[in-house]
Amino acid sequence: QVQLVESGGGLVQAGGSLRLSCAASGRTFSRYTMGWFRQAPGKEREFVAAITWGHSTNYADSVKGRFTISRDNAKNTVYLQMNSLKPEDTAVYYCAADTSVVIITDRKKYDYWGQGTQVTVSS
Repeated sequence: QVQLVESGGGLVQAGGSLRLSCAASGRTFSRYTMGWFRQAPGKEREFVAAITWGHSTNYADSVKGRFTISRDNAKNTVYLQMNSLKPEDTAVYYCAADTSVVIITDRKKYDYWGQGTQVTVSS
């Protein structure tokens, strides 16, 4: 069992930055593929970024060049640095974990989820 707790969300003006954190429980965190997803009101939850245990990464086209996913296995934590934020980035952001060793962009394949953290970008 893995528990995930997100933090770092908030209200920011367009063009600003936020850094989300996801703290994970469990001794095998370093072996999990970790992902970030987001869900805006009235929309489906969508893939944002993912990172494997080997630090391979993948990003949604909408965030490439603006967001950076990273992980610190010693701290059991994955991060999402979000720069040049836009109003369309407003959503609840969720952290997810899976035992796969490859990048996963399909939300249905992730086994564990956090409770989410709200990010609001004002224009």
